[in-house]
Amino acid sequence: MNTNIDLHQLVECVGDAIIVADSDEKIVLWNPAATRIFGYSEAEALGNTLDLIVPERQHQRHNEGYSHSMQTGTTRYGTSLLKVPAKHQDGSMLSIAFTVGMLFDENHQANGVVAIIRDETARFAEERALKKRLSDLETSQP
Repeated sequence: MNTNIDLHQLVECVGDAIIVADSDEKIVLWNPAATRIFGYSEAEALGNTLDLIVPERQHQRHNEGYSHSMQTGTTRYGTSLLKVPAKHQDGSMLSIAFTVGMLFDENHQANGVVAIIRDETARFAEERALKKRLSDLETSQP
C-alpha cells in the first residue's frame, strides 16, 4: 500500500477502539476510543494484559485461545465479527463487537494481535427489549 496517510493520526481519530497486544498479551497500543469505551486512560492500560477488559469468568478461555494463536500464528476467527461481553473500568459490563488480526515480526512469527472494537451495549439492549416485546405480544395473542 502506497499512501501518505499519517497512521498515528488515523489511530487517534477513529471512533472504534484500536488495541494492540504483544505476544505476552500486554497492551502496547490503546487509542482514545478505547479510553472512551472502557474508561481506562492510555497510561493505565499500557503494559497491562487484556484481562483488564475481559470479564473474569472468561479469563481462562481467552488466555488459552490467545496462547494458541501466538503458538500457531493463526486465529480461528479470521475476519469474523465477534460479539462478546467486556468489562468497563467501573466494573459495569459492556457488549462489544470486534474483529481481530494477527501481527507478525520480520521472521513471520506471531508477535501480537490487533483488535478493532465497537461498543454495542445500547444496540444490544434495544434489540433485547424488542425481542421481549415481540415475545410478550405473541404470548398475549389468542
